[in-house]
Amino acid sequence: MLKSFLNYLGVAFLALLSLLPYKLLVAIGYGLGYIAARIPSDRARVVKTNLRLCFPNLNSDEIDQLSKQHWRLLGRSLVEKSIIWFGSSKKLGKMIEVKSAVDLASKKPRILVNMHFTGIEGSIILSALSKEKHWPRTSGFFQRMKSPFFNQKIVGWRNRFGGNSIDRQGNAKAIIREIRNGDFIIIAPDIDLGLKDSEFVPFFGMQTNTITTISRLAKITGADVCLMTTTLKADESGYLCEIRKPLENFPGTDPKSDTARLNQYFESEIRLRPAEYYWVHKRFKNPPNGGSNPYNPSN
Repeated sequence: MLKSFLNYLGVAFLALLSLLPYKLLVAIGYGLGYIAARIPSDRARVVKTNLRLCFPNLNSDEIDQLSKQHWRLLGRSLVEKSIIWFGSSKKLGKMIEVKSAVDLASKKPRILVNMHFTGIEGSIILSALSKEKHWPRTSGFFQRMKSPFFNQKIVGWRNRFGGNSIDRQGNAKAIIREIRNGDFIIIAPDIDLGLKDSEFVPFFGMQTNTITTISRLAKITGADVCLMTTTLKADESGYLCEIRKPLENFPGTDPKSDTARLNQYFESEIRLRPAEYYWVHKRFKNPPNGGSNPYNPSN
């Protein structure tokens, strides 16, 4: 009973946040990020471990500073989810600008390859503007949450403009069908989802376990593969959702080479704006050849 009450209280709090003036909401997020960066926690340790692994040239003070910058932006993105999940299409349009190098109304089979910047949830803008812009609906994988209550709620919030969230577990046929229908398919492959259907390919100089989904789906469907990022504008007034031209000669003959190519793109984008990447993920939790987990406190 108490758990159910707290769940609904959490939903009400998010709904309330969505009603605040945007500048005030952002200020609250930055404040939360400031506090989180200074509280010892498992995730704080994960962030610094990832930064040390990816930027070995930085000293401890520089790692600490970059970590604080990341938590600042992460705090902002967490409270902005109130708009992502509750905001109107008009409010989302003010928060996120779309810039595309391809005709999004063409219905051409297309996979949009996203990555885990703090603004990743901003991809909902494609769904929010679909009717106005005559774009197809937006589909994408979702990872089940531990809480069934919030799992159901978040899927509903993401789909409220007519989108289609597809469970990542065992639904390859559904995603293939969506691609062939010409719907927007958004996939972010830059997380460690286990060793199945994955390869070890370079990422920040380390052999990193990475799913080969993009290459395999592009091969099966003949879809264009377009790189997509949702990043903070220079003046921090909102986000830019940018969709690039299709990758040339993709897929190639080897899924592993294709996946390595995507990882190098991700790395180059991260180096441009390192504080915005989702360093809270345990990206290197499955090292090659049974190596030790870098997130183990004993390491």
